[in-house]
Amino acid sequence: MHIDLSVALAGLIVGFTVGLTGMGGGALMTPILVLLFKVQPLAAVSSDLVAAMVMKPVGGSVHAKRGTVNWTLVRWLAVGSIPAAFGGVFVLRALGGDRFQNNLKIILGVVLIVAATSIIVKSYLQGHAAERMRRHGLEHEPFRIKPIPTLLIGVIGGLVVGMTSVGSGSLIIVALLLLYPMLTSKELVGTDLVQAIPLVAAAAFGHILYGDFQLSLTTSILIGSLPGVYFGARLSSRAPDGLIRPALVFVLVASGLKLTGLPTLTLGYILVGMIVVGLPVWGAVDAARKHGDRWDGGERSRTRWVRLQSFGAVVGVGFVASIVYFARVRPRLVPSRAAAVPAAA
Repeated sequence: MHIDLSVALAGLIVGFTVGLTGMGGGALMTPILVLLFKVQPLAAVSSDLVAAMVMKPVGGSVHAKRGTVNWTLVRWLAVGSIPAAFGGVFVLRALGGDRFQNNLKIILGVVLIVAATSIIVKSYLQGHAAERMRRHGLEHEPFRIKPIPTLLIGVIGGLVVGMTSVGSGSLIIVALLLLYPMLTSKELVGTDLVQAIPLVAAAAFGHILYGDFQLSLTTSILIGSLPGVYFGARLSSRAPDGLIRPALVFVLVASGLKLTGLPTLTLGYILVGMIVVGLPVWGAVDAARKHGDRWDGGERSRTRWVRLQSFGAVVGVGFVASIVYFARVRPRLVPSRAAAVPAAA
C-alpha cells in the first residue's frame, strides 16, 4: 500500500481546520485531491468520506468531554441525515458515466461557493446575536428545539454530503446558526462535529459498497488528519474566528470557482479582488457592528478602523489595514466583552 506524504500533509492542514472551526473537511479536502493530486472526483469523494468517518469522532470526543455538544440537536439531525446520506450515493451513481466526472466537478464547485457564502452569513449573524445578547446583559437566548426544520436540515445536508462529501460542516453548521442563533461558537462546533459522525458514516458505507473507495488514498489522508483534528478541537475554544473565517472563505471560493471551469486568469482577477476589496469591506462591517464600549475597553477607535478599511478598499490598500485589524485589533476587543457580561448581571 502506497502512502503519499503530500496527501498526508494536506490532511493535517484540513484536519486542523475541521477541529478548529467545525467546517472545511469535504469542502477543502475533496477539491485539494481533485485539483492538486489529480484524483478522479468520485474517488476523491469516496475516500474523503471514509477518512472523515474516522476523523470526526476524534474531534467530537474532545467536545463531548467538555460538555459543548447539544445532544438533542444531534438526535434530530441524525434521523434525517443518515438515510439521506446513504441515498445520496445512489443519486450519485444514477448520474454516472464518463460525463458524470465533469458534472461532479461543477456540482462540487457550486457547493463550495455556497459554503463560502454561508460562512460569511454565519459570521455576521453570530456577531450580531452576540452583540444583542451583551447589550441586554445576557449570555444566551433560551434554547428551544425546532424538530421539523432541524429534521429537514439533516435530510438536505445528508443528501449533499452523500453526493459530494461537502456539507457535514460547511453547510449544516450554518443552517444550525440560522435556526438557533443562541448557540455559542463552542456549542456549534461541538454539536456539528458529533452530528457529522453518523452522517458521514452512512455516506461512507454507501461509497464503500458502490463508490470508488481507495484504501491507500484514505490512509494517507488519515495519517495527517487524525492528529490535525485532535489539536484543532483542543484549540477551538480559543480559536480566533475573525482571522480564520476570511482565510477559509478565500480557499473555498478559489477551489469552487476553479472546479466550475473558470479560466485561470479570470480566477486570478477575482481572488485579487477578494483580497484587495472584499477583505477590508468585511473588516469594516465587522468593526462597525461592534458596540462602542468594546472599543473603549480595548482602547481603540472604532471610527478610525472603519475608515481605514473602507476608504482603503476604494484605493486598493485597505487589505493591509484589515489584516492588522483581524490579527491585532479585533482580539483586543474580546476581553472587554467578556468582562462586561458579569458586570451587567
